[in-house]
Amino acid sequence: MFYEQRMSVPDSPADLRAEYEDDLTSIVERRDPSAVAAETDIEQDALEALAAGDSPSLTLEEAAEIQALKDDEPEPETIVTMALEHLLLGMSTAVLDVDAVESHLEIDMDPKEIQQKIEQRAPMSFEEFVHVQYVIADSAP
Repeated sequence: MFYEQRMSVPDSPADLRAEYEDDLTSIVERRDPSAVAAETDIEQDALEALAAGDSPSLTLEEAAEIQALKDDEPEPETIVTMALEHLLLGMSTAVLDVDAVESHLEIDMDPKEIQQKIEQRAPMSFEEFVHVQYVIADSAP
């Protein structure tokens, strides 16, 4: 699950995202995209794309809404909080600041933006989350 503490990652951010999307896709397929759309704030087109094996643009909150539909999962808000707290914990473990994270990112985000997103002062896409998590976990001792 994407909100758990990561100490290792696959070979690339794309591989990490694919791992998470496999989990989210299985939830959407089990419940049906139209049912998930009715239970969440996510567009049915995005859910159908996910079920079809595509990588739709999702926010971290939307990924959490999907994850929360699985049995015995926390509420979406709790999932988001846990995911972001694990990023902060990972930064401490790897002894990284936002400048160090930014220097290893494969996407364009500046240190201030990274900090704001981790602190929930700005919205974070699932893609951004995966990239930041990848850098942090890949830098862990």
